[in-house]
Amino acid sequence: MAIPDYQMLMLPLLELASDGQEHTNAEAVEKLAAQLHLTEEDRREMLPSGQTKFSNRVGWARTYLGKACLLESAGRARFKITKRGRDLLATNLPAISNQVLERYAEFREFRERTPQPNRAVITNLENGQTPEELLASTYQTIRRSLADDLLKKIREVPPSFFESLVVDLLVAMGYGGSRKDAGQALGRSGDDGSMASSRRIN
Repeated sequence: MAIPDYQMLMLPLLELASDGQEHTNAEAVEKLAAQLHLTEEDRREMLPSGQTKFSNRVGWARTYLGKACLLESAGRARFKITKRGRDLLATNLPAISNQVLERYAEFREFRERTPQPNRAVITNLENGQTPEELLASTYQTIRRSLADDLLKKIREVPPSFFESLVVDLLVAMGYGGSRKDAGQALGRSGDDGSMASSRRIN
């Protein structure tokens, strides 16, 4: 199955803590992965930051439940349910979302304290995307845009420039001799850059 977003993990995480015992982040990740029948491939899916996507989402679910005072810290990387958390579970909600958390003043204050430049992050969190996932998707968007721009510019330059670009790349990668040798070879090609030189770079 697809990895649930962090909002979909809020209720299972709160239910996990409903025994009143202290739980660790690592324990929550393992138990929820088993409960949700995630595959090994799902569990190993990584973010560019080096953290697994699932543990990242569990972490953000815990953070938001904590901001609403449904969970509380019980030490380093440990947490437990609060009375408010038990009261919410008693209502038998089918799911917990940011909209549900908005009923608590502490959560609303947390949202309102968010600096204006970070509003985009909050918006993506509302859509189920964590900050790390937002960063990764933004990076990929920028990378694709740069690649498209570079390809467009290469197509606009004369063939001689493209030939020189390819030679520079091959020399930089260690294929053959120096750029000077390559330049001499290109200068003798006699094709005005309209076709690649048939000479090998030695």
